[in-house]
Amino acid sequence: MKKGIVIFWGFILVGTSSLYAQEPVQWTYTSKALTPDTYEVRIIATIQDGWHLYAQKQPSDAIALPTKISFVKSPLVELQGLTKEVGKLDRFTDPNLGVEANQYLHKVDFVQVVRLKAKVQTTITGTIQFQVCNEQECLPPTITEFSIPLKG
Repeated sequence: MKKGIVIFWGFILVGTSSLYAQEPVQWTYTSKALTPDTYEVRIIATIQDGWHLYAQKQPSDAIALPTKISFVKSPLVELQGLTKEVGKLDRFTDPNLGVEANQYLHKVDFVQVVRLKAKVQTTITGTIQFQVCNEQECLPPTITEFSIPLKG
């Protein structure tokens, strides 16, 4: 019986670690009230060691797929400005191709300020299109959906 339990947990640990290896970016979401009708929305990318996530803006010669955050239009919510990146930007030049890329290692916060048009509680939704690479490979572009409650 004990041997069976050890084998079972061994499979669980191996399966969990391989799942994490396939998902080099973990996304989390927060919102914080700045005023009664204005919120700061944060979309936080935690990037596994050895991987990088491309910035929203890339050099003109870049071949990297930039991260794109799209918010679903809502009659209740108005975006204030562009989505900003908060993190340590790494400007990388590929020695083989001679092209540049703007990327993030470890962590980056995408910050968007929004204003409510009415005195209501609501949720802001959208998608993140992104690609991650390491020294050997790039994973296919991924689109992930998000839903962030706006509450004080």
